[in-house]
Amino acid sequence: MKNLVTSLILHEKLETTEAKAKELRKLAERMITLGKKGDLAAVRRAGKTVQTKEALGKLMKELGPRFVGRDGGYTRIIHHKNRKGDGAPMVIIEWVGPLTEKPTEKQS
Repeated sequence: MKNLVTSLILHEKLETTEAKAKELRKLAERMITLGKKGDLAAVRRAGKTVQTKEALGKLMKELGPRFVGRDGGYTRIIHHKNRKGDGAPMVIIEWVGPLTEKPTEKQS
């Protein structure tokens, strides 16, 4: 699972089986929570799961700050097709886009 979460951080989109995607979602959401904290303890905890320094840097510098305004639900699972060999359901798991800020009303 550590390989998948590292790949998801680097590529931001993966195609995998539905069962793996559901397990990956739990771990990926924990990593984003650590990325949002951004302190030294969070970096070290995320470093135990994320396998490359490049992915760890992207998690802390890009993905964590991207989801600061969001309280959860950082990933999306889209049902794609069934695998040809064994008929396993395949899905695409990706990060959701950042929340768009609501425009504030102009005060006259």
